[in-house]
Amino acid sequence: MEKTYTPRSAFVTGATGLLGNNLVRELVARGVSVKALVRSKAKGLQQFAGVKGVELVQGDMADVPAFSKALQGCDVVFHTAAFFRDNFKGGSHWEELRRINVDGTQQLIERAYDAGIRRFVQTSSIAVLNGEPGMPIDETCLRDLADADDDYYRSKILADQVVSAFLAAHSDMHASFVLPGWMWGPADIGPTSSGQFVNDVVLGKLPGLLPGSFSVVDARDVATAQISAAELGQRGERYLAAGRHMTMQELVPLVGKIAGIKTPTRNLPFLLLYLLAAAQELYARISGKPILLSLATVKLMRKETGRSHFNHTKSEQKLQLKFRPVEQTVADTVAWYRSNGWLPSASPQ
Repeated sequence: MEKTYTPRSAFVTGATGLLGNNLVRELVARGVSVKALVRSKAKGLQQFAGVKGVELVQGDMADVPAFSKALQGCDVVFHTAAFFRDNFKGGSHWEELRRINVDGTQQLIERAYDAGIRRFVQTSSIAVLNGEPGMPIDETCLRDLADADDDYYRSKILADQVVSAFLAAHSDMHASFVLPGWMWGPADIGPTSSGQFVNDVVLGKLPGLLPGSFSVVDARDVATAQISAAELGQRGERYLAAGRHMTMQELVPLVGKIAGIKTPTRNLPFLLLYLLAAAQELYARISGKPILLSLATVKLMRKETGRSHFNHTKSEQKLQLKFRPVEQTVADTVAWYRSNGWLPSASPQ
C-alpha cells in the first residue's frame, strides 16, 4: 500500500503522556521533527532526556491561543492530550472535561488550520462506540450521546463531533480518528490508570479481582496507528486500535506471573466495590493522591461488562496495524517501573 502523505514536521499535544511520549519517540525515530506540547517543561525534560529532534513547547489545552504560534511550520497535528482524571481521582470534572477535551479540540483544529496545517489526527476512544455484550464492535457502532452517562465518554463524543463539523466546513482539511482501548506501556510517568493499576497490583494493594472486561493495547502500537492514520488514513474515517479483549481474571494473574508475585484470587462483588470506591474518593479528596477505584470507574465496569470485543479488520487492512502480544506489553511496563524505581526489583526465583 502506497503512502499518500509523509509527515516532515509534527506537532504533538499531550507529549509527556503515555501515548504522546511513545508517539514522539516513534516520529523522531522516523526522522520527523517534533514540536511537543508539555504543560511542565521540567516533566518534558525528564521524559525526553537524550531524545534528539524534539522541541518542547510549554502550554495547556485549556488555553490554546497561548501556544498557537508554535503550530507554524508543522504539517500535521497529532492530538493526544485529554483530561480524564475523574476516572482515577474521583469526583465530577465536567467543566474541565468540556473546556479541555471539547473546546480545546475545537480551538486546536481552528488554530492549526490558520497556521497552514491541513492534516490532523484526532485521538478518539473506544468510549465513542457501543454494542451488545459479547458481540464484536467496529467503527460503525457509534454511541448515542444520550447513552453517554459517563462525563469522559460524553466529552470524547463531543470532541469527535467538533472535528467532523470542521471537516464539513473546510473541504481542504484532512483529519482522521484513531480509537484506542485501555493503553499500557513503558514511560507512563503520569501515571495513567493502567500505570497506577500495575503499581497497585505489584505492591499488593489490590483487594481482589474486579468484575468487567477490558480491551488492552500497547501505547506503542497506538502510536504506530496514529502515524499510519496520517499517512494512509482516509479523510473523516475512524480506525480502531483497541487491542485484546481481557477480563480481570485473566489480566491480574498475568501481571502477577510476569512480576513474580502472588495476586488475589477472590472476586469482588459490585456492592463491595461501590463501598470501596466511596472510601477511596474520600481519601483522594483528603490526600490529593490518585486512587485505583473511583465511583465513575465502578459504574463504567458495571455498564460496559462484555462490551470490549472489537473488530480491527479495517485498521489491519487500511493502516496495516498489528498488535504485539499483551504479555510483552505487560512485561515492558513492569520492567520500566522497576528500572525507574517505582517498584522493587524482582525477587530471585
